[in-house]
Amino acid sequence: MTKTNSPIHNQVSRAVSWAPSPREQDRARIRKLILRRRILVSVLSSAVVLGLLVLLLVTSPGWKVVTTTFFDVQYGLEVLHLVARGLVTNIELTIIASIAIGILSLLLALARTSRSAALTPLRFLATAYVDIFRGIPLILVILLIGFGIPALRLQGVTSNVFVLGTTAIVLTYSAYVAEVIRSGILSVHPSQRAAARSLGLTHNQTMRYVVLPQAIRRVVPPILNDFISLLKDTGLVSILGVIDAVRAGQIESSRTFNYTPYVVSAILFLLITIPLTRYTDYVLMKSINKQNAQGAA
Repeated sequence: MTKTNSPIHNQVSRAVSWAPSPREQDRARIRKLILRRRILVSVLSSAVVLGLLVLLLVTSPGWKVVTTTFFDVQYGLEVLHLVARGLVTNIELTIIASIAIGILSLLLALARTSRSAALTPLRFLATAYVDIFRGIPLILVILLIGFGIPALRLQGVTSNVFVLGTTAIVLTYSAYVAEVIRSGILSVHPSQRAAARSLGLTHNQTMRYVVLPQAIRRVVPPILNDFISLLKDTGLVSILGVIDAVRAGQIESSRTFNYTPYVVSAILFLLITIPLTRYTDYVLMKSINKQNAQGAA
């Protein structure tokens, strides 16, 4: 048989026979030692800090009263189904509000970024809307909408507290999300628009097929953060009488003067928000790594 001496064969042979040098092996071993040391220091420091906090709580004078008033496990299990039923209301409100917020905030962002002279009044109105509802606390908007709209006694206008509370949340959060989307639109480089127009795309086609896909993809992490905040802030509609998780906990606590239902409500919210927060961090890191990879290329 003839011996193959092609360049490809030689490269494959060198790749198979390659081994790290002793110096590189020493560097890898040192990196592992440093990593283990960092992990050990972080674990020890975390254990010390958490231990001190637990010791401070347990040795406090009112700890026994707190355990019976806030951490009554038996009572918490009794009211769990009531609070969980209220949490379903929070989730329903969040889903309905998210859809409405997505549509309204996109329209506001498009109006604010429009350069058409004919849309100048809409641009002014959108700017005023964003300034007003970003400047008023959400709880005041809920109170004004929840009590002000029924006081007008308008024909055909509902006085359902669930609808009014959802409307107040949509009005406030649309102003915030609109600014997030607007920042995403403005972050798209003008050369993208110029390239699209040079290919014969109209302004609307450029916005739909070129600008908006890039803008939405860039603002997904902050929008997810707003979604998490939205889920938590739905508890504010309880001031109108909506039986959500917060209101259910308040009713049970006022009946027994035991605040364990509040803790149960907090735990149920955490069971939803913590996974969403971790997913948001994952999406953010994925976006950063993708941008870095594109920059390196």
